Amino acid sequence: MKQGRALGVFVVVPVIIGAVGIITVARSPEFSAFRSVDVVQLIASGMCFGVSLAWIVRVFRGPSAS
Repeated sequence: MKQGRALGVFVVVPVIIGAVGIITVARSPEFSAFRSVDVVQLIASGMCFGVSLAWIVRVFRGPSAS
């Protein structure tokens, strides 16, 4: 139970922080100058960097005890 809860926090907190950041940027007047394809590409790049960072952290933590 404790491990599942930790995984939920590990996923939910970054999603909330990312959503707040995107909403903040989307409300600014300069946002309309960006092309939507550029925004999608930046979001996809950020997701790839996030997955890579999570993988690196997992490698340095070593094998799981389960």
